[in-house]
Amino acid sequence: LVGSVERHRFVDTALVNQAYEDTSLPIGLGQTISKPSIVARMTELLLGAEGARAGGLGRVLEIGTGCGYQAAVLARVAREVYTIERLRALHEKARDNLRPWRLATVHLILGDGMVGYAKGAPYAAIIAAAGGETIPDAWVQQLAVGGRLVAPMAAAGGRQVLVVIDRTPHGLQQSTLEAVHFVPLKSGIA
Repeated sequence: LVGSVERHRFVDTALVNQAYEDTSLPIGLGQTISKPSIVARMTELLLGAEGARAGGLGRVLEIGTGCGYQAAVLARVAREVYTIERLRALHEKARDNLRPWRLATVHLILGDGMVGYAKGAPYAAIIAAAGGETIPDAWVQQLAVGGRLVAPMAAAGGRQVLVVIDRTPHGLQQSTLEAVHFVPLKSGIA
């Protein structure tokens, strides 16, 4: 699935020869494009949600568009993708990167990812490419019943872990998975 999206189209020309290595690469403004293995892992986790197993992934919210790579991957598996980026220059870069793909189901939003995107809620899945001390309440509130949220979160000793939150008819279920390394989650638009 991840292999079906040409990653070299989302990295700077100087890094094209590294585009298919399983490594994160800089995309400017102190941000990175995630390792393909992490993009694959997080996408698989979303597809494992209760709601997704029943009828595929509906509407997805991505926090941190970055260069647009994850959004292009999500477009292959979700009916609709809302992706939000707080850095204007990256939002524009993602738009340029995604234009040739003509993905009518991907909506790029310039905004503060910490508040999510209420207009598109509820979401079958929410995925974040940045990690904070906690998972913002807004994200959890915008998750549909049967939906799943996958995001990095700060752990003890300055580490980060991958957190999965499922919204079941009986409430929230949270599980903590492996250690990850993402850029810090920040608020506001820059």
